[in-house]
Amino acid sequence: MNIITPEHNGTGLHIGIVQARFTNPIGVELVKACTDRLVKLGVNDNDITLATVPGALEVPLVLQSMARSGKFDALVAIGVVIRGETYHFELVSNEAAAGVSRISLEHQIPIANAILTTENDAQALARMYNKGSEAAVVAIEMANLLKTKY
Repeated sequence: MNIITPEHNGTGLHIGIVQARFTNPIGVELVKACTDRLVKLGVNDNDITLATVPGALEVPLVLQSMARSGKFDALVAIGVVIRGETYHFELVSNEAAAGVSRISLEHQIPIANAILTTENDAQALARMYNKGSEAAVVAIEMANLLKTKY
């Protein structure tokens, strides 16, 4: 059996990040955790591009534009959707996730989905550092995997 070992060396990779500004203080910390980990794993700070959008529903459009550019090895979607009292939470969560997946498959580019969907602010605060950092690892691992000649 040929086993492909996960590769977490980000040297030479170009990573695009799209951050939803709604619930911005948490989003900013997600971005910081992600970019800190990307740099620790070898991605040059100059090879990271960050774009911000108003909310989670706008994230897929900019991911699509970045994917079409051909300039990136992987992308990261960052945002926070916190449950409220209406159906809006489900709508935004489901549509944002579906858009992220669709762009990844259509353009054959890895997208680490770090759009948090939580019941309240406390859950988002508790998850933001780990989720941001994990998204960096996912982006690098998947970019390297897709570069592998099977």
